[in-house]
Amino acid sequence: MTFDWSEYLKLAQELAGQAVTPANEEAKLRSSVSRAYYAAFCKARNYLRDIEGHLIPSTPEAHTYVRGEFTNRPDMLCRKIGAHLDRLRIQRNRVDYDDSVTGLPSTATMSLKLTQDVISVLSIL
Repeated sequence: MTFDWSEYLKLAQELAGQAVTPANEEAKLRSSVSRAYYAAFCKARNYLRDIEGHLIPSTPEAHTYVRGEFTNRPDMLCRKIGAHLDRLRIQRNRVDYDDSVTGLPSTATMSLKLTQDVISVLSIL
């Protein structure tokens, strides 16, 4: 069955405290995966910008730039961040664009775990 994209409106209304009817579980899980990616991406972007002084592109290429900066380093922890960002981005694209996504509960759980790992590693770099 394909996703009813209008469920995102219900979720937006719910988050804004204006819910008439609550959003379905699929909308919540999809949003969880998407927001987890952005939590990891923005923390990694800000680390590069604020700690290391990188000039991050203000275009969609920022995503590729940030992943690449971590993926191409010799340090294993940095490469782990890059790999996690890549997996998170792939899952985010699936939930944001595909009409049907299988294994959504496990995808959400995995995305949350990867994001926690990214944030944890960034805190010790």
